[in-house]
Amino acid sequence: MRIRFTKMQGAGNDFVVLDETRGALGLDAAQYRFLADRHFGVGADQILSVRPAPAEGVDFQYVIHNADGGEVEQCGNGARCFMRFVREQGLTDKEQVRVQTLSGVIEPRMGDDGRVTVDMGAPIFEPQRVPFDTAGLDPQHDNGWHTWHLTLGTHAESAKVSLAVLSMGNPHAVQIVPDVDTAPVAKQGPAIEHHPRFPQRVNAGFMQVVDRSHVRLRVFERGAGETLACGTGACAAVVAGIRLGRLDARVDVQTHGGLLTIEWAGDGAPVLMTGPAVTVFEGEIEVPDAR
Repeated sequence: MRIRFTKMQGAGNDFVVLDETRGALGLDAAQYRFLADRHFGVGADQILSVRPAPAEGVDFQYVIHNADGGEVEQCGNGARCFMRFVREQGLTDKEQVRVQTLSGVIEPRMGDDGRVTVDMGAPIFEPQRVPFDTAGLDPQHDNGWHTWHLTLGTHAESAKVSLAVLSMGNPHAVQIVPDVDTAPVAKQGPAIEHHPRFPQRVNAGFMQVVDRSHVRLRVFERGAGETLACGTGACAAVVAGIRLGRLDARVDVQTHGGLLTIEWAGDGAPVLMTGPAVTVFEGEIEVPDAR
């Protein structure tokens, strides 16, 4: 099967975007993995599908598959690319659209400066909704909120980490580190992602607080590994920093792939994420038949 695609990136987090507004392609997990493969396919952190509105009151459906072929609830950098894609492809002339995702409705908006702002909705803190199993754990109170101590392994010398746990429509575990450049992302990232306390796995964030309006961030993404940027990870990190009293309401997040700006007014308010969205190239590719 030969399909058309658009390669896009937001702060280095890269995507293959598929237009399914005229008909579903019906790809399976192996075909999504093929498209994401950087040697045999196009190469991407995630595959984004643009589909028709599933209900009144929304403009499109936004479906996300990770590089491992699994469908996930949300992708913030992808949401910005989604907005630019539907505008550039003539699928809408609106400056702001309502988009249905697996975790709810988001509202990306084109800015005058070419960047895209996405209303990511309010963060979720209830452990059972993340989901995160707290049975037998005691919260470590910190500045009016709390973190959780987890051991990464079963050996006496296994690392112990302090994590702020929340959801931005997908699960995140954020730890504050003194220097992201030396943070053990490659070692601890997979251990946190697959920790049995997270039944749906989790995105592992490593945040360095530079000052109250500036952080540096690396994220080991669930199903993709470390990426150059993670939009929901940036949102989760800033929200965690604000709740722990380390950050102000507007924060610039420096990732390896670029700068994101996150704003959060506090409990019950939505998180606003602003950043770049760039079309890299378009093409066609022959996809192996479904297995």
